[in-house]
Amino acid sequence: MRIAVIQHSAATGSAALERWLGEHQVSVYQPYAGAALPTLEEFELLVLLGGSLSVHDERSHAWLAEEKRLIHRALLARKRVFGTEFGAQLLAEALGARVSSCADGVRIGWWQLEKDPQSRLSPLGRMLPQRLLALHWQRETCNLPHGAIALYGSAAGELQGFVWQERAIGLLCPLECDAQSLDERLQHDAADLRLPGRVQDAASIRDAAPHSASANATLLRMLDYLSDAHAHMT
Repeated sequence: MRIAVIQHSAATGSAALERWLGEHQVSVYQPYAGAALPTLEEFELLVLLGGSLSVHDERSHAWLAEEKRLIHRALLARKRVFGTEFGAQLLAEALGARVSSCADGVRIGWWQLEKDPQSRLSPLGRMLPQRLLALHWQRETCNLPHGAIALYGSAAGELQGFVWQERAIGLLCPLECDAQSLDERLQHDAADLRLPGRVQDAASIRDAAPHSASANATLLRMLDYLSDAHAHMT
């Protein structure tokens, strides 16, 4: 499968996604560094990585408007799309959802995801685990896009994942996080831990890193599902 990965900052890479991506034909695009975005003809699956940006940052990041147009065109062309964190917010906005600041401040730490009752309406949702401990690193959140099915929520936020037409998945939690990427993020985004909101301390966040293994496994199951032939035909 040809996959286009859009990276939004040097500090936010694909982490545990690397293992899965290595099995496919992958091109990585870094618009923040001045690189061009892919054309529709270059991919079957578009992967939108995380980052500390806001979907409302178009004035300070001119390439963001172009990326939003690409996501719209990809959805209209029935391409498959996966977004994590900031990438999930971009996907949600493309599907008509409203993205806004978290009402209670930032949410940084580990919370348990619980499957949304709606998830049973999705073949993907039915195959996912009922509970999953996952890292949250959120300044903004979104409502459920029209026509999408909620997959997960948590005590930190009602919506943490959704699927749309079985060919687009958005996860507001970085299930791709592993011990190395978590340590890098704690260093690079250390200032976030001093923001008002629901924030766990750095030591507690680092100590929970072993839980990322089960989150990684669930993410890979989602990507296997998304890359299967059914997603192209739905």
